[in-house]
Amino acid sequence: MLGARLQTQQRERSGLGGWEAHLWSSGFGMKLEAVTPFLGKYRPFVGRCCQTCTPKSWESLFHRSVTDLGFCNAILVKEEDTRFRGWLVRRLCYFLWSLEQHIPPCPDAPQKVLESAGVQSALARRAPEEAGPGPGPRAAEEEARRILGHLQAPPRPFLLRLLGWALLRLLNRRFLSVQLHRGQLKVARRAAQAGLPLVLLSTHKSFLDGLLLPFVLRSQGLGVLRVAWDTHACSPALRALLRRLGGLFLPPEAAFSPDSAEGALARAVVQAALEQLLASGQPLLVFLEEPPGAQAWRLSALGQAWLGLVVRAVQAGSVPDAMLVPVAVTYDLVPDMPRDARHAAAPLGLWTGALAVLRGLCGRWGCRRVCVRVHLAQPFSLQEYATNARCCWGGRQSLEQLLQPIVLGQRTTVPDTEKEQEWAPAAGPLLALEEEAQLLVRGLGRHALSASVASAAVMSTAIMATLLLFKLRKGVLLSQLLGEFSWLTEETLLRGFDVGFSGQLRHLVRHTLGLLRAHVVLLHVHRGDLLVVPRPGPGLTDLARLSAELLPVFLSEAVGACAVRGLLAGRVAPEGPWELQGLELLSQSELHRHILLLLHLLPQDLLLLQPCQSSYCYCQEVLDRLIQCGLLVAEETPGSRPACDAGRQRLSTRLLWKPSGDFTDSDSDDLEEAAGRFFRLSQQSRCPDFFLFLCRLLSPLLRAFAQAAAFLRRGRLPDTERGFTEQLLQFLRAGAQEDGSFECADPHLAVRAVWTFRDLGVLRQTPSPTGPLFDLAPAFASRDNQEKLECFIRQFLCC
Repeated sequence: MLGARLQTQQRERSGLGGWEAHLWSSGFGMKLEAVTPFLGKYRPFVGRCCQTCTPKSWESLFHRSVTDLGFCNAILVKEEDTRFRGWLVRRLCYFLWSLEQHIPPCPDAPQKVLESAGVQSALARRAPEEAGPGPGPRAAEEEARRILGHLQAPPRPFLLRLLGWALLRLLNRRFLSVQLHRGQLKVARRAAQAGLPLVLLSTHKSFLDGLLLPFVLRSQGLGVLRVAWDTHACSPALRALLRRLGGLFLPPEAAFSPDSAEGALARAVVQAALEQLLASGQPLLVFLEEPPGAQAWRLSALGQAWLGLVVRAVQAGSVPDAMLVPVAVTYDLVPDMPRDARHAAAPLGLWTGALAVLRGLCGRWGCRRVCVRVHLAQPFSLQEYATNARCCWGGRQSLEQLLQPIVLGQRTTVPDTEKEQEWAPAAGPLLALEEEAQLLVRGLGRHALSASVASAAVMSTAIMATLLLFKLRKGVLLSQLLGEFSWLTEETLLRGFDVGFSGQLRHLVRHTLGLLRAHVVLLHVHRGDLLVVPRPGPGLTDLARLSAELLPVFLSEAVGACAVRGLLAGRVAPEGPWELQGLELLSQSELHRHILLLLHLLPQDLLLLQPCQSSYCYCQEVLDRLIQCGLLVAEETPGSRPACDAGRQRLSTRLLWKPSGDFTDSDSDDLEEAAGRFFRLSQQSRCPDFFLFLCRLLSPLLRAFAQAAAFLRRGRLPDTERGFTEQLLQFLRAGAQEDGSFECADPHLAVRAVWTFRDLGVLRQTPSPTGPLFDLAPAFASRDNQEKLECFIRQFLCC
């Protein structure tokens, strides 16, 4: 009876349907301890700013006590959150709470923008070009007002409060919790109280981010956020509503050429409006990634344009400084978008968004309640970054110059230089800046995006999807899955990343399998245990996207493991025994070479290397990670100096006086000593499985690249970029139907493969009356060179 009562209570608390109740009715006799997201001692504080580029911010805006403040649920509003008490208040607390939100008025903001010096100067230059002596200035002023009306509108307090009340009800229906770290909030409030404007630079996982972040941060006392929206992603009716809620839309004239009068006036109005916004102390939210549904995840051109406007305002002295706050939002499951808005090129309409909200309230959203975490990384000073930021390299080379001769066998050495790969096109406001300022903005955007990704917590669905896809593909008993889940959680925390869950291990696995029930099959076996098997088919693509959230945690080790696989590819068979592979000596110089080759092949938006970090330093970091995790063991060769002998190391004069961050392969280490260091694969019992797990983390991308190389001799060329990408995607899906590799049949991977091959010189663009067309470059027109490219990529793959 006691067991039945406990099962009934658990069923009522979980709120899950009959499927989960039947699944867990058998239960397990074991008593499991709670999963330890604190490692029994602490939770890692993530999101520290760069100590090289912002050392003062790194020290002044961090306090060790913030890690002990715990979390708050932003959508948990009770009677205690209002000034009133009583039975009626408990039922109207959402409405009363929304009424008490402070919204500062800004009635004279448009007039200040039009009277600014930059706009008046642009109007004065525009007036002589207008027809007639009298109506010219008035027509130019009306044009400036029209541009300003397209850009922004004064926030309407009534609409903001109404949206806050509606969002509060919707989020409580849709999410179990929206959590924020109190320590991160404390640091952000302290930065806002310094009198400098806050510029929040966020990742972009869902269209809901643009509504969720302003609501959450306004409820925590950070003010009314002005959100930079994408003009092409919203219909005119939706743009009109979002402008009255604090949205900003870049006018189309701002993308005109710098020589045009319309473009100069539009950029002057936008710059003046942004300067007035920052001077008034209103926080600004800019998304650093392309919106969901774009061709591929990459650095946003619109985000760089807004960031360039902020940099120009600080450099011009309109505002003394700005505090940049990297932000990340993580979901258990990213909210679905309407099918026609996600797949069609038409912008999202007002009624389409309203229908999506109704579907979330009444449809399948209600039975899949998930958790959300909002992460605020450590703020840093823009002025300090602009003063200290620098690149570790003088010149850069294209991927074609770096990698193509090595792929074709024309060269064996890797040039000691960095890769130049910019996939985000430059927008009009960014092109109006000087070249040095453009480089600063690009580096700042990559720096902030790297900090946002590093501060994002790993959710339970990402851990479960990674286990089922890359470690337990053939199925696992549920009793074993509990241990694997706990192991991967601890490995994540040990690498300095946070997790977005806590609680009893059994309940966590139950909740996660309930969220992923469309992608897993549960089979009852003997003794009441369950067999968990990933469901074969296109659902593996969704598991691969979820597992990509865990890739930044193990990225260094995964790159190193694939590089070791490439080094061993020409020596032993990939399916050979681990003991045979451990007999091979791996020199440090060869390891560095293969790591560099793989770094050049992987897309820049996947690696997210900070501009202050050179590839050589990252290679050394990868090697150190492999040694720390126990995969590589130093091997002392006869006559060589022991690796642990630090007393005989001699530092050259150049190295002693070298600025930090400027190390290169030629002067950071003695080449003879580096060539004399050797390693072996460790023979510990856990190493083979862990090595295979690390290699499989990059297998979807590398396998898609290899299949794209094989597709070159089958594709119909010439074709447009979109057409060739569709051809490749159909080829990947056809291959997935044969071998079950649905994790590779992803449109984002197809786009990355096409863009990488374009940079590598495999595909070339030729102009045509209908637009640029893709065709095979002469160097890869032969079948032999195509096979060389495929073999080069497949050497890093591990079965």
